[in-house]
Amino acid sequence: MGGLDEKKDAARDDLMSWDGDEAGDGHAAWSGEEARDGDGDWDGDEAWDGDEAGSGYEAGGLMSWTVDPAEAGRRLDRYVTECAGAAGVSRTQVQEWIRAGRVTVNGRISKPNAKTAPGDVIELRLPPPEPAGTEPEPIPLDIVYEDADVIVVNKPRGMVVHPAAGHPRGTLVNALLYHCKDLSGIGGVTRPGIVHRIDRDTSGLLVAAKNDPAHASLSEQLKAHAVERRYVALCHGTVPHDRGTIDAPIGRDERDRKKFAVTTRGGKRAVTRFRVLERFREHTLVELELETGRTHQIRVHMRHIGHPLVGDPVYGKRGADSLGIAGQALHAGVLGFRHPRTGEWMIFRRPMPEDMARALERLRRAEG
Repeated sequence: MGGLDEKKDAARDDLMSWDGDEAGDGHAAWSGEEARDGDGDWDGDEAWDGDEAGSGYEAGGLMSWTVDPAEAGRRLDRYVTECAGAAGVSRTQVQEWIRAGRVTVNGRISKPNAKTAPGDVIELRLPPPEPAGTEPEPIPLDIVYEDADVIVVNKPRGMVVHPAAGHPRGTLVNALLYHCKDLSGIGGVTRPGIVHRIDRDTSGLLVAAKNDPAHASLSEQLKAHAVERRYVALCHGTVPHDRGTIDAPIGRDERDRKKFAVTTRGGKRAVTRFRVLERFREHTLVELELETGRTHQIRVHMRHIGHPLVGDPVYGKRGADSLGIAGQALHAGVLGFRHPRTGEWMIFRRPMPEDMARALERLRRAEG
């Protein structure tokens, strides 16, 4: 125990030492004032894993937008679909909601083909989620570790963590309910056992709690920044510094409310540390460690410094080659925490998925 803790603390101290404006030893630091493109969980504010939180919208909640003059004259269903895109809903689903009266324009029910006008206030009331506890599903799981208190799984790209608008079933929660049959109730009926999450198109390690004491312990560890979360990502461009810290607040993008961005207006502090693993002519493989856990944190921060993730459909480089990766090239490869019952430090590792590995081999071959 002592040796493990000392090594972990030493490594963390080294990571935490990345500061300054631009050190001459290959280190770098960015803040919220330095956006290059102007764009920019556990529990409570820190609840969702930097890349983390799926949409930021909750099933059963209310979404509202005011139509800008530049967006006037558009079909209502198209407008709502784009605005609610981060919630993972389709245009067909939006059309059904409009016909059911869940979408109003200035307080009145409208039609899918109605045209928007400047200043229109459009509201969407999301339907309540279907109780996930009633539908366990026999979905295969890549179980990394399991005991009476916790279960650690390696989530594949494309799987949503818990039921939400547009994704009532086929989620990790549905699979866990079938496999475990005993999960903590703190997350409610739609999120039993879930103490953190990663995006649908991000692969990698998550831990779920099988009872409420375990859930509470894991949540407290995250609040205390005592959980180790490291990712590997492939980004566009050549990152010039060997390692660095991105300390820049994240909040809703003022120009596109369905996205997040680095912003000083209402943004919450977000800190991501990175280390370059391998450089190519037009790409860089990096390892990233989270100090905080804001929605889409890694994806937003990498875009902020001018190196968006390969394949990212929201924050990525438009028209760029995705290198055969169906979604952002981001994998949660390392997860460490203290066991809720024994206090033992536990750390788990899983290699990147095959599509990311193939993309790297392609880049290596191209460079000879």
